[in-house]
Amino acid sequence: MEEIKNEEQAVVTSPIIIDENNSQNIEAGETKKPPFKKRKPKPKAPKDSQAIQQTKGDGWITDLKKAYLVNEKIHRDRLNPHYKLNLNTTAKLKITPLGGLGEIGGNMMVIETENEAIIVDVGMSFPDENMHGVDILIPDFTYIREIKDKVVAIIITHGHEDHIGAMPYLFKEMQFPIYGTSLPLEMIGSKFDEHKMREHRSLFRAIQKRTPIKIGNEFEVEWMHVTHSIIDSSCIAVKTAAGTMIHTGDFKIDHTPIDGFPTDLHRIAHYGEEGVLVLTSDSTNSHSPGFTRTEKTVGPTFDRIFQNAKGRVIMSTFSSNIHRVAQAIEKALFHNRKVCVIGRSMEKNLELAMNLGYIKFPKDQFIEAHEVNKYNDKEVLIVTTGSQGESMSALYRMAIHEHRHIKIKPEDQIILSAKAIPGNEGSVSEIINHLLKAGAKVAYQDYPDIHVSGHAAQEEQKLMLRLVKPKFFLPVHGEYNHALKHGQTGIDCGVLERNVYIMSDGEQIEVTPKYLKKVKTVKTGKVYIDNQLNFKISDDIILDRQTMANEGVVMIVAQINESDRTLAQKPRVTSFGLVSDKQDKFFSKEIEDLLTTFLENIKPGILQNNRVLEDELRKVVRKHCTRKYKKYPMIVPTIFVQ
Repeated sequence: MEEIKNEEQAVVTSPIIIDENNSQNIEAGETKKPPFKKRKPKPKAPKDSQAIQQTKGDGWITDLKKAYLVNEKIHRDRLNPHYKLNLNTTAKLKITPLGGLGEIGGNMMVIETENEAIIVDVGMSFPDENMHGVDILIPDFTYIREIKDKVVAIIITHGHEDHIGAMPYLFKEMQFPIYGTSLPLEMIGSKFDEHKMREHRSLFRAIQKRTPIKIGNEFEVEWMHVTHSIIDSSCIAVKTAAGTMIHTGDFKIDHTPIDGFPTDLHRIAHYGEEGVLVLTSDSTNSHSPGFTRTEKTVGPTFDRIFQNAKGRVIMSTFSSNIHRVAQAIEKALFHNRKVCVIGRSMEKNLELAMNLGYIKFPKDQFIEAHEVNKYNDKEVLIVTTGSQGESMSALYRMAIHEHRHIKIKPEDQIILSAKAIPGNEGSVSEIINHLLKAGAKVAYQDYPDIHVSGHAAQEEQKLMLRLVKPKFFLPVHGEYNHALKHGQTGIDCGVLERNVYIMSDGEQIEVTPKYLKKVKTVKTGKVYIDNQLNFKISDDIILDRQTMANEGVVMIVAQINESDRTLAQKPRVTSFGLVSDKQDKFFSKEIEDLLTTFLENIKPGILQNNRVLEDELRKVVRKHCTRKYKKYPMIVPTIFVQ
């Protein structure tokens, strides 16, 4: 209907107008006044418009400055874990690291409440070059012996040797239920089999991730998936009356892992929203900026190497890095190569992973070492151990032509898909030199993506800290400088500086919602293990070996006349590592003269006590060697008094 704007308008220009009110036709030129309508007056605005307008609603207000202050408080509340904790509780949580701090490896930690305790990981570490004849190091279990009646379980985060390697040695003394995922438990079971302890497999408790499990009466533990350089790694949440503790274990945040299972950030964030009392987190890569690259970046590098390889491809990496091995095998199968796995630990870990279903490959594509020579070189991939230059590894023996079946050829392409562990740089360099001398091509540091770390870099550590939002932060796993740097990252991410503490092995830290403090220091250290015989080596043996290696040995056999304090005959003096063979006679004469002078001046009665006599002679000879040769050798006297 056409609206009439002006009542005085009378002329209609259209030939016919339809009046909708009267439904009549009106000829053109005729006029008709519309019916009179009384206009409603417009409502007048009230003097105070704020009195009628709505000033706030569900989740909003009109005062912009006040809205800013409200949102600022919301931000502070979500970042402040303090109000989420039970400040009225008198419960306490004690955390005692027995290994893994101030070092790389040997990880072991005890978490205690008033009446119960759990052990998190029982790892081993490797000896340095001064620990002669030592194969592995394990933590000192003295404190575990003291509290063994409190221990209700062992919690395993993942299957690396530095987290499970000492389990057989602990179980020779004490046994507890072991909780963990399938792969690390099966790896522990394999160790039990080697040590003839198969009966302890009955203590295995394979857990379900994302499910809190009641352990004992005072612990509730949940395993949450994290990515790492070994399959099926876990972060754990430990709920106690004092509050929740998150222990990340070794982790990285890989959004595109090989198996498609990324770090369970949602579950970690869930605990962060509930409120976390204390976080203990992996510090290994705390100096590395940015993010650690995804494991998938290694695949294209392998592809390029396989395409250009003219002969056999021999790939070496850590035997526990199943996903790295799986990528190499996938590329080999794509390029129509058979796969030969050499090295006991590599064979064992690959077999365990395939039997449990973590990786799947057709078994008819695998060949034995003695079958390699039946195939053309371009049809073979050899996966082996030795990426750290170990002198007994399969790759090392191949390089020096001592392996039974495989010898390095000039056409071989070697892939070292691992970074040298601190302290192993010399060994890695040595094996590379052997491989190059044999004529092989070695892919190592010249390919930037040939290896990626399994540990979180700074940005991933920040993400973990922001998700968990702990009140207290204890950096773990790494040397002191790693933990210190990680502690600073924690402060940057909102943890108060007074709530960050850099622990050392043996320090017992007590945590409640109100405070964190060190309460005592327990006995820690390393126990030396001879892995060939699977027994402990006492400290004094190691010290003697170090002395003999660094200072030398002097052996003296002499016969003495008690009546006149003289030598019955010329003494026999033998030295090792102190003087050259040419100087042996001169050195023997020195010791003979020294012995004669010693006998002339000894106190009466000493000749009657052979032990005291040998101790006094040892002091005199050592003093002479220290003055003249600047060495402090081991002195082995054998004196016969007649």
